Amino acid sequence: MAAPKKGRRPAGGQSRPGRALALILIAMVALTGGMFWSGHTTPRLGIDLAGGTSITLKAKAEPGQESAVNETNMNTAVGIIERRVNGLGVSEAEVQTQGRENIIVNIPKGTNEKQAREQVGTTAQLYFRPVLAVAAAEQPAPNPSATPSSSASPKPKASGATADKGKGDTTATPSASASTQGRAVSEALKAPSPTPTASSSASPKASTTPKPTQSGDAATNALQQKFAALNCLDPKQRAAAGQGVKPADPAVACGKNSLGQWEKYLLGPAEVDGKDVDDAKGVFDQQRGMWIVTMDFTGEGSKKFQKITGKLSQQTEPQNQFAIVLDGEVVSAPSVRQTLSASAEISGSFNQQSAQDLGNILSYGALPLSFDTQSVDTVTAALGGEQLHAGLIAGAIGLALVILYLVIYYRGLSFIAILSLGVSALLTYVIMALLGPAIGFALNLPAVCGAIVAIGITADSFIVYFERIRDEIREGRTLRPAVERAWPRARRTILVSDFVSFLAAAVLFIVTVGKVQGFAFTLGLTTLLDIVVVFLFTKPVMSLLARTKFFGNGHKWSGLDPKRLGAKPPLRRSRRQSVSAAGPVDTKEA
Repeated sequence: MAAPKKGRRPAGGQSRPGRALALILIAMVALTGGMFWSGHTTPRLGIDLAGGTSITLKAKAEPGQESAVNETNMNTAVGIIERRVNGLGVSEAEVQTQGRENIIVNIPKGTNEKQAREQVGTTAQLYFRPVLAVAAAEQPAPNPSATPSSSASPKPKASGATADKGKGDTTATPSASASTQGRAVSEALKAPSPTPTASSSASPKASTTPKPTQSGDAATNALQQKFAALNCLDPKQRAAAGQGVKPADPAVACGKNSLGQWEKYLLGPAEVDGKDVDDAKGVFDQQRGMWIVTMDFTGEGSKKFQKITGKLSQQTEPQNQFAIVLDGEVVSAPSVRQTLSASAEISGSFNQQSAQDLGNILSYGALPLSFDTQSVDTVTAALGGEQLHAGLIAGAIGLALVILYLVIYYRGLSFIAILSLGVSALLTYVIMALLGPAIGFALNLPAVCGAIVAIGITADSFIVYFERIRDEIREGRTLRPAVERAWPRARRTILVSDFVSFLAAAVLFIVTVGKVQGFAFTLGLTTLLDIVVVFLFTKPVMSLLARTKFFGNGHKWSGLDPKRLGAKPPLRRSRRQSVSAAGPVDTKEA
């Protein structure tokens, strides 16, 4: 027989199992340390286990647009609300329609629950409108024959673009005479949109506005009267000011200046809307020491914004301002000194939360409908707690039966299986606790069911490996060669089985919504951990224990007794003795 080459490992051999054990031990210590360092030592719970808030929203249509409450718009609203809530890190939120005009939003208890409640029904209709006139909250509107008793309060400081912070940041304080301002307002209302007619794409209707007629004059006078009568200190008047106004029509609205004082605005037709905003986020401006909301426009939105700012930069105050109107309220009204295009920012009396909230709302788009909050109910975890208690009992019974089966059938090998199950359980718990603050994962009842199902998947991998080892022993091999030769065959089977389980979990996660996704996510996670545990713990531990007398000599309680397994005689050791006695024989071992 040819002598084997030195340093050559047997097929599927693992020369240093200690390395794999050290690797998984380091990973366990690091993950556990990270869990305690983060302060989140328990997994986040879903609404069925921890309780939370259930909100019922009822869609309402604007006058003359009753057909807008339809299935398409309702489904669009559901998607936007879900993205908003998840954008705050609130996972496991359930958003679904109920009937023709209701949406139910279930938000689990958590750190961002309050913010989510505030954002779910916010319409977030965003428009950029040119400012025609500004007055203090209770100040009468300027007219050609009246002289104002005082000027308007200072405007909020706001820059038109992040690239032009030093140039566009001004405080707008109307200083024109009442007569001049009144004539400007009247002419602006009758005239076409400030955007040039020849090339405007921002407001097609405004560019084709007909010449003033008697009905147009009446509409202008009515709007001026509405502006004069508006009292922005009255919450009801503020809320009603911008309701039911079409984007192509002039409007009146209220807003706060940089001093926190209410002002009223007379605004022209919308030139840019929220659909033209590509991305928005709340950031802290280090130079000015304040929170702002930055916005990036789409390609078409940049063209519209460039045209309107180019035209406004040639006007005098206050008609060189554009108002950023969100849900009928002016959140900022910056002056324009030069043409701007790619990006803009909203500044004012923002704090970190309000800036990030507004950025989140604008990023995910406006709701196609307006909603009234019908009810806000607190959901207790009593029912879910009872179900969880019953589920844990069922899981404990199942685990006990699995362990009992392993002890009876595999005897000493059951020790390895129980250790592996413990490692898998520890990793699953720690990772679930870390995923809560990291990606908003929340543990619900279906997720608990997925973890219980995973017990069987993990135990199945051990059984596959143990049976391959026993097959090798039945063929007459001793334990150490049997452990190494059985591993490649068992490894293929385990990988194929876990791949099928993971594929099923991935498909289930993609095609389902709500709580079922929790089941799919947990099943997929535990399937991946099964591979990690089998490769880095079960196999190395088996290789080390094969070197002990208890397992290596086939003790009757080891689960690897050759006689009990019906091993084929002679065993490998006997074969070697026979070969030595008979002389060199060209025989290959099976």
